[in-house]
Amino acid sequence: MTHIADLLAFGFGALTEYLSAHVLACLVPAFFIAGAIYVFVSKEQVVRYFGPSANKFVSYGIASISGTILAVCSCTVLPLFAGIYRRGAGLGPAIAFLYSGPAVNVLAIVYTAKLLGFDLGLARAVGAIVFSVVIGLAMAALFYRSERQRTSDNRDVFAEMAEAAAGDAESERRKLVRNLVFFALWVVVLVFAARAGSSLAALQRVEFWIALAALALIIIELAIWFRRDEVLEWLSGTWYFVKLITPWLLGGVFVAGIVRGYLPAEVVGRFLGGGGIGANALASVIGALMYFATLTEVPIIKALTEVGMGRGPALALLLAGPALSLPNMLVIASVTGWKRALTYIALVVVAATVTGFLLGPALA
Repeated sequence: MTHIADLLAFGFGALTEYLSAHVLACLVPAFFIAGAIYVFVSKEQVVRYFGPSANKFVSYGIASISGTILAVCSCTVLPLFAGIYRRGAGLGPAIAFLYSGPAVNVLAIVYTAKLLGFDLGLARAVGAIVFSVVIGLAMAALFYRSERQRTSDNRDVFAEMAEAAAGDAESERRKLVRNLVFFALWVVVLVFAARAGSSLAALQRVEFWIALAALALIIIELAIWFRRDEVLEWLSGTWYFVKLITPWLLGGVFVAGIVRGYLPAEVVGRFLGGGGIGANALASVIGALMYFATLTEVPIIKALTEVGMGRGPALALLLAGPALSLPNMLVIASVTGWKRALTYIALVVVAATVTGFLLGPALA
């Protein structure tokens, strides 16, 4: 019983620390942003640029930052990937979209920077964007002949989809301006509230008042530019993310507390410590096989770094983990075939390993 009590104490201790330090200043604004993205950004408007006739700079550019728009995990992105791939999207942009969706998640990147340090958060953001483009281009080159035939068979269907998504141009422009202002204000709230912190001392910091001013402008914009049904839909979308993410996130924090309390430092230090190629490769493989719900990888890696995990392997796991999982691999294979799926998995693992190995010393 004492052993069980100790486990619970470690878990609840980590949970209490997390709730007091991060929820109000960081997670709550992030949920509102995720809800706005989910409701106000048309996925069809993004998808239409992935077709075979689209400009490559545009298609790969949009695909590489799609994670900031979608804010999804490695399993949630799969239906979207399957839909655009089977409707005629090129393999390269579709793969870039598949990787970017969970990897370039603005919530996770901000959370990584807050918990693991700005340098690791920046390395994760830049690495994930570069990865999505490089891996997408590599897949397109490796399967050029077969993909050329496939996309030519679906070109007309994809063109009809893009045309249907265009809608009224003037109305779309007005909504775009409105939504950009809305997102920008929420980003101000997120960044400055996180810097101000959640304690009473935040009232004495200028960052708190900047975040409060941005929040006031958001309320004014909601009253002037948004209809009542749009506001209710946004709140519903926000609540959807709260229900979807919070249980997994809090569960991850709880498990991380147990790991940090009981995992022997010498075990982590032996296999994942330092910056050797073996440690980075092992971290990449572990990340590829495990399923991380959105944001849960961050507190778990934080716990591992505190008991000996190297910064390089931590980055490798951050780059491989959110984009891959065992269920994710099985679905990708059912959509693209095992040859393409195994090639994609290998590219992600190798790229994450090499990046962790090369950048690890600079992050130490």
